[in-house]
Amino acid sequence: MPKPAAARPVPAARTPPPSTALLTVAAGQLVAAPRAGRQHIRRPAPTNPYLRLLATPGARAFTAGNLIARLPMGMLSVSAVIMIAGSRGSYALAGAVTATGLAATALVAPFTARLVDRHGQARIAVPATALAVLGSLTLVLCVHHGAPAWTLFVAYAATATTPNTGGMSRARWAHLHRGDPAALHTANSFEQAADELCFMLGPVLAATLCGALFLEAGTLVGAFLLLTGVLIFTAQRATEPPPTPRTRTSVSPLRAPGMPALLAVFLATGAVFGSLEVVSIAHAGGAILALQAAGSGAAGLVYGSLRPARNVHRRLLLCLAAMTALMSLPLLAATSTASLPVLALCLLLAGAATAPTMVTGMTLVQRATPPGQLNEGMTLSVTALLGGVAAGAATGGWLVEHAGTVSGYAAPMSAAALALVVAATGTYLRRPCGAAPAGPPSPAV
Repeated sequence: MPKPAAARPVPAARTPPPSTALLTVAAGQLVAAPRAGRQHIRRPAPTNPYLRLLATPGARAFTAGNLIARLPMGMLSVSAVIMIAGSRGSYALAGAVTATGLAATALVAPFTARLVDRHGQARIAVPATALAVLGSLTLVLCVHHGAPAWTLFVAYAATATTPNTGGMSRARWAHLHRGDPAALHTANSFEQAADELCFMLGPVLAATLCGALFLEAGTLVGAFLLLTGVLIFTAQRATEPPPTPRTRTSVSPLRAPGMPALLAVFLATGAVFGSLEVVSIAHAGGAILALQAAGSGAAGLVYGSLRPARNVHRRLLLCLAAMTALMSLPLLAATSTASLPVLALCLLLAGAATAPTMVTGMTLVQRATPPGQLNEGMTLSVTALLGGVAAGAATGGWLVEHAGTVSGYAAPMSAAALALVVAATGTYLRRPCGAAPAGPPSPAV
């Protein structure tokens, strides 16, 4: 019996592309029928400004790395104090070591930021972070093995090469949304809220690790998070601003018009934070400071959802005036009543003006700094802020010791008033004598 012929395989029908015409039969003839293309449904843009901000391609990835890298900023100094004081039995030594590290950071950070602007974030931030992590690990070994006290100062000073990840993140937002003041306003508010969150959670995490595990745990975990976060952050090369090589015409952002006045404002604002921290710890313990950070973070998020100011100078003066008024609340509460809940509420309200002030000040710094030197300019403002924190902490400590904790609350209010006077004077000096400002506002105080 003959075998039936094998059936030829029928090729699978190909799906025509959306623009290809279909064939059909009409009146006994084969004709082409046009086929409409597929409709691409566009999703509406998010109405929330922060969701729109994070919808920027690549933004979520570098933001995640940045948050991981910034959390140790609130951990490492607290961990070092607990570790050194717990092993050597001397808070004076612990305070001196951390103060030395702060002074070293103030000197080194601007140079690190300048290298970042010239050569790129990834090329500089990774080795700088590795050196800082080695300094932290050396500190742990020196403390654990009972090395001489001078080795602690040297080891902790090596952590001064830690890059300003907050400044690098703000530089990325400025690069991605250049020419969009509304998006930059939201980005600066988001970054300030992230700062408050990290400095609120960092000390709590450090104290928990050092207390629940061992004295060196906070420093070790902080060093690991710092290196991991910087590696994740710098791996996002698509959003990294292009490096700007130095030219003969390049000048330091310190010489930018209005920058010295802005740095003086940041210096006085840092004194507000430093004095408030020391006085509050002496008066009611460190846990109450979380309320001030929470109030600042919440106010920063709300502030970012508002429209950016047309006159940023005037907005800065209003923010500083509000901060001066609100910083009087803790003084009034400590003077009139011994109730901790009342003081806690006043600290929560006092924090409501700090984030808007920082956001507005940082916006002015971005406008005053040349585009290719943004990281250096913002790091200078952070350095001025840290210097103010150190001066405010010393002043607040002196007042607590000689005049009591109640009178100590006059220090943050006075520092806020000083910042207001400096900002108002800087704005006035930039105006022509006897004339009102005309045209668009100048980019600096």
